[in-house]
Amino acid sequence: MAKVNNGRFTAQPDTEFVVFLIGMRINKLWAIHKWLPVFNAMPKMLRELHINRDLGFLSYQMWFSRTVILLQYWESPEKLMQYAKASNSEHLPAWKQFNTKIQESSAVGIWHETYLSGPKLQENIYVDMPNFGLGKAFQLKPVVSKLNNAEKRLKR
Repeated sequence: MAKVNNGRFTAQPDTEFVVFLIGMRINKLWAIHKWLPVFNAMPKMLRELHINRDLGFLSYQMWFSRTVILLQYWESPEKLMQYAKASNSEHLPAWKQFNTKIQESSAVGIWHETYLSGPKLQENIYVDMPNFGLGKAFQLKPVVSKLNNAEKRLKR
């Protein structure tokens, strides 16, 4: 179990970064042969990104249900796009397989959203939480009086 950071903490990135949400939705539960390859592709990519930290990947959180949601943090949109297009990455073959073998069946849906953020464009608080979200991607700092509420954290 993850270690809980007791108290109030905030992550204060001092540079721009990318919030990337990506996921899949199982539309036809019985068509496991269609959605399982999509599901199995992501762990390979995450392993590759953790091993090759110079690719610009910072951190992730994942949730499982009928819709799988993967929240990722990246150093820059350029690094995210470079990874997505790299011919030697785990992503491109998985994307090509989806487009040629799986997409037309509608058994599984995929989606992503990309958000650019940075200082004064976000705020966060983690109370009695393990490293999570931005607090996992960037260093957590104890909340002091000048960062005691959301408005102050946004103006920092």
